[in-house]
Amino acid sequence: MRPTTAAGPAAGGHRASAPRRDVRLLWWANSADALGTQVSGLALPLLLLGLGYSPALVGAVAGTSTALGLLLGPFAAVPADRGARRRVMILCAAVSAAALGSLAAALALGSLHPAHLFAAVLVERVATACQEAAARGAVALVCPADDHPRVVSRLQAGEQGALVLGPLLGGLLYQAGRWLPFLADALSYLVAALCVRGMRSDLAPPERAERDTRPSRALWAAFASEAGAGLALVLRSPVLRLVLVWTAAAGGLLVALHYTVVFALQDGGRGPAAVGLVFSVAGAAGLAGALAAPAVVRRLTAPRTLVAVSWLVVAPAAGLAAGSGPWSYGLLFGAVSLLVPAAVVVLQTRVLRVTPPELHARTGTALATAAGIAAAVAPLAAGAAVDRAG
Repeated sequence: MRPTTAAGPAAGGHRASAPRRDVRLLWWANSADALGTQVSGLALPLLLLGLGYSPALVGAVAGTSTALGLLLGPFAAVPADRGARRRVMILCAAVSAAALGSLAAALALGSLHPAHLFAAVLVERVATACQEAAARGAVALVCPADDHPRVVSRLQAGEQGALVLGPLLGGLLYQAGRWLPFLADALSYLVAALCVRGMRSDLAPPERAERDTRPSRALWAAFASEAGAGLALVLRSPVLRLVLVWTAAAGGLLVALHYTVVFALQDGGRGPAAVGLVFSVAGAAGLAGALAAPAVVRRLTAPRTLVAVSWLVVAPAAGLAAGSGPWSYGLLFGAVSLLVPAAVVVLQTRVLRVTPPELHARTGTALATAAGIAAAVAPLAAGAAVDRAG
């Protein structure tokens, strides 16, 4: 990708400060969304189990909503790449806020119907997937190319911070009132929508597609073809294929290790407090890794950083097989979480540089879909491995 400054009016002289301001707004939108998701993500299984639903149904709800998001994300990326990124992000955030707000209100009033509960969860998950699809590539439109590693690392740090604070906040709110975590998540979507609304940069790529006037059947075929354009680019590009393989493998490995640690601690008679300790340590390590990533990349260069991380994560990941308690699991899993963000910054920055602006959302969604599939399969693989090998 050619070097990009903030597109549109934000690049003008009287709005020279817009890129920095918009980066802050993008960070707040992303971090608020991530924090709200972690808060309600802890509360939803507790709510479903508390209402008497089986763990199998809880898993089915999570799996179904994730699958719908993976299927619809590429289609939401098409209007974003055509120039409607801001509108799609704001609309999807508003829909998510309305769905969870209605759920919180029904819980507070004691009039929640099962159909309302499941519909609200599915609508929120699908809208969030579409919002995330539209948001991909926004970094390249709000800051110069030289700032991409720094901005990506700050976004990663915000997400890691949400992983640390979100479950704790969600647990406290759920104890105070079952409806409060869902209200908090709804408010986080409103914050995200307002932040995107306040950005001055033009979030449309420089090249906008012309309006298609073909018949409706041909138009739908063309739209489906456009939705797959990101995947087609990934398959043609050696760099993007590397990103796809690395992120899917590493993401799947992290999820598998996550569940393996949970299974091991439960098998050893450890309670939820031990599990929380492990992942609090891992979350804090991930936050530190994300903050340090730009300096690491500058010192080692991007290729060396990726190679170093790929080799260094082997030892702590393998060491988890010999772990015997929450502290050893926490330190080893924390070491993995500390190392991975540097590689993520390298790969996401490279994606921004090699992807044409008009394909940012679709390409990012194709990569995220592959990672999502790996993450969905990983818990099954972890469970099977523990059953067979311990």
